[in-house]
Amino acid sequence: MIDPARLRLMWMTGISVMFIFAQALAAAARGAPESFADLAESISPAVVNITTTTTVAGRTGPQGIVPEGSPFEDFFREFQDRGGQGDRPRRSSALGSGFVISEDGFVVTNNHVIEGADEILIEFFGGQELPAEVIGTDPKTDIALLKVEADQALPFVNFGDSDTARVGDWVMAMGNPLGQGFSVSAGIVSARNRALSGTYDDYIQTDAAINRGNSGGPLFNMDGQVIGVNTAILSPNGGSIGIGFSMASNVVTKVVDQLKEYGETRRGWLGVRIQDVTDDVAEAMGLESASGALVTDVPEGPAMESGMEAGDVIVKFDGRDVTDTRSLVRQVGNTTVGKSVLVVVNRDGKTQTLKVTLGRREEAEGAVPASQPLDDMVEEPAEVEILGLTIAPMNDELREQLELPSSAEGLVVSDVDEMSEAYEKGLRAGDVITEAGQQKVTEIAALEEQIEAAREAGRKSLLLLVRRAGDPRFVAIGLDE
Repeated sequence: MIDPARLRLMWMTGISVMFIFAQALAAAARGAPESFADLAESISPAVVNITTTTTVAGRTGPQGIVPEGSPFEDFFREFQDRGGQGDRPRRSSALGSGFVISEDGFVVTNNHVIEGADEILIEFFGGQELPAEVIGTDPKTDIALLKVEADQALPFVNFGDSDTARVGDWVMAMGNPLGQGFSVSAGIVSARNRALSGTYDDYIQTDAAINRGNSGGPLFNMDGQVIGVNTAILSPNGGSIGIGFSMASNVVTKVVDQLKEYGETRRGWLGVRIQDVTDDVAEAMGLESASGALVTDVPEGPAMESGMEAGDVIVKFDGRDVTDTRSLVRQVGNTTVGKSVLVVVNRDGKTQTLKVTLGRREEAEGAVPASQPLDDMVEEPAEVEILGLTIAPMNDELREQLELPSSAEGLVVSDVDEMSEAYEKGLRAGDVITEAGQQKVTEIAALEEQIEAAREAGRKSLLLLVRRAGDPRFVAIGLDE
């Protein structure tokens, strides 16, 4: 007969073995490394600390202490001068991180780490310090390329393919957090394709600890390849809470290559203003899905020369589908300046293919798009309330009030019903409606015709092209039953 105590021991031992086995299976499923030590040791020599020094103009008086003109002003100025805080320039230092990408001394970091710096000093893992010069910067992706001159070949790391990184993959960050120097943290890829505020944003989100001073440091995959440049954190207190962002390497490598070759970026430029296709805009235009990039304006440039028009929906660019405005901007920006590409647009329910030779975005930025003159109109004096809008035909008096050029045409919104859908969608007094149903409107009768045509076609909304201070956008307004 089996002893009950022995039976209980066997049962508990069995459970323990099963629990340990389950833990081993879970660890294997996660692909968790036993240690990051070998990886950290192999890549550490290529990671650097960056110290920048900037000259800051001294204060000219005791600002913030006493009001200007106070009888105590001279007293506090003398006190500041005695303490060395007069109007003499001061030196300010800042810390960051970076990594070497070639044996001849090219170093990648964040633009904000070195922006405005008078001196840049690179500290290597072995303790060596070298001054660096700026080869080029790209504020749009917050990337900077530096160069140091060394007597021997420098250890370096290679970029990996960030597109192969999957959510849940292990990653390791290394840098100079809070000035501690050469600190390693590990975590996983939390999310992909994050956008913060930049046009070309493509961030990898990670829970690997990233703090101030980590900026510009590398994010490694388990093969020791750089798949991201640590750039920003989301935090209510300035410290890591497990939400960090690294600019994807496939963005960084294109920028670095251009900075190395030209000292600046050279991005493709299509020459259009665009907005996303929303569900109501798609319905108003009779589109099958709310995808693509809706062209709101075509100033003088490559797109105009190809025959592109406002109201076109760009659905393909250079053989790749366009899902929204962000994807189009990134595709165009990553395309070589001067390249001729095929652009497929949806126009009046049919697709057309246009051939566009791209310009250079950096040369086009800052240029004011030319407004296109519209047909002459017959003035109509009366105001009419339509779709929650009080509108009137354009005339010289309204042009003067709105500070519009003499060529400006359309229907001027003088008032908007605050309970209407038009108000909810952002229309305001002073807006100018230049198109309805993708047809130019200069008379109230023309707008009424487009409303009726949309109803007869069974559409629930009408697409309006609205300009405010010259900036165009499409708005779909629901039609009253």
